[in-house]
Amino acid sequence: MRLSSRSIAVAVLVAAAAAPSALSAQAAPSARPSSASSVRPSPAPFVRPSSAPSVHPSPAPLPYVDALPGMGRPIDTAATAARRARLMDRLGDAVALVPAARARNAETDYLQDNDFRQSNTFFYFTELEQPAAWLLMIARASGADSAVLLLPDRVPQMERWTGAKLGPGPLAAQLTGFAQVLSAAKLDSILTAQQARRVPVFVPLDGYARGLAVVDRLRADTSVTVRNLRPVVDSLRIVKDAAELAALRRAIDITDEAHRQILATLEPGMFEYQTEAGLEGTFRRLGADRVGFPSIVGSGPNGTTLHYDVNRRRMNAGETVVVDIGAEYGQYTADVTRTYPVSGTFSPRQKALYELVLGANQAVIDSTRPGITLGRLNQIAREYLRAHSGDLCGTTTCDTYLIHGVSHHIGMDVHDVGPGNAPLAPGMVFTDEPGLYFPDEALGFRIEDDVLVTPTGHEVLSAGAPKTVAEIERLMQRTAAPKRRPGRED
Repeated sequence: MRLSSRSIAVAVLVAAAAAPSALSAQAAPSARPSSASSVRPSPAPFVRPSSAPSVHPSPAPLPYVDALPGMGRPIDTAATAARRARLMDRLGDAVALVPAARARNAETDYLQDNDFRQSNTFFYFTELEQPAAWLLMIARASGADSAVLLLPDRVPQMERWTGAKLGPGPLAAQLTGFAQVLSAAKLDSILTAQQARRVPVFVPLDGYARGLAVVDRLRADTSVTVRNLRPVVDSLRIVKDAAELAALRRAIDITDEAHRQILATLEPGMFEYQTEAGLEGTFRRLGADRVGFPSIVGSGPNGTTLHYDVNRRRMNAGETVVVDIGAEYGQYTADVTRTYPVSGTFSPRQKALYELVLGANQAVIDSTRPGITLGRLNQIAREYLRAHSGDLCGTTTCDTYLIHGVSHHIGMDVHDVGPGNAPLAPGMVFTDEPGLYFPDEALGFRIEDDVLVTPTGHEVLSAGAPKTVAEIERLMQRTAAPKRRPGRED
């Protein structure tokens, strides 16, 4: 049962009227355990009603929060503090104000997977999954910098519907690594005090700030110099730190395993959505938070459409299927593509074209090192296709059928921040994805790896996803005749 936001709000108002002291019924800091070995008070049980919701006349005290809302993973407080320090060093004398994402509306947003995904900018500096929070960073050219996390006050009646939240106070400071965690209600007074310094106020001027009254007031105030924080933050995000690389590795490992599972189940007669269901089930089984982007399972003619994600066609014997997928873990997404023969073996022409794409993929990998640009890697892939086309593409060279760029940065977005022509540096992660597409033959190929630039060259992070012809055909061998699995059209 999912109730509308309006229904929940009405229930909360009724409960508040019935128990006016409930808002102050939060567990006092002294009631919380002082160490991990202390006895933790148990939250009152709550059973979701099976029919129309009824409002409890006297809500229980707020449950003790010993884990973070959302993903529930510990925050790497050293990493987030270092990121904040790097930013404030860049800003000099300034204030940076970063809003968290707002909760989405289940009535209008047609939600998939999760009701909430954090703003990348807010997550980068906090690793906290909680809506309606604020981060205020106070940078000084001389003197100590500081950062304040502002969280909404906890509302016990609302939390009966939405789950326990992290409110301002000592526990939040302990879990997030901030010395100061205050109520979001204090934001205006803190900002007013900072404006007296007459320094620029940096705000990420993107969709997350749109419509926020605090930001609108700042921009309307002619005495305040408001600057866009995003270009500065994005320049920091291009090179991944150790915590970011750990999340990316996990996302990519999960995606590689999903590719291996596809090879164990793919057979003629299946529908594309059955493969999609299997691979996304693997994502969830292995702990992914969500898909990094809509899964692409394009068979036959659909494999020639770059961002096909309808996934409703029956896959037939003799065809190929392009599988372009990415699990998201800890806000970081993989992007790994393979092309498979639906029948388990490539035809001679399919094999020749596939190995041509694989050669271009390897040429890019072999050329990756600090100092080279994504633009140059794109040229190298095309040069390889031209030099090795033979007569596979008739009177023209096969690079004609490569209709997209070969690389983009990945990170918190599948097409992550990063200029395409800047020299690559250690810690950058990008995709290597040459492809060939022949709509007249209903035939498409794409092979995509995720590559980390290292001080001495590169590391292929997605090496766990099989990609040679021999590996793919071996793993697709069946011990018995395949049986077509019924789909929804049967």
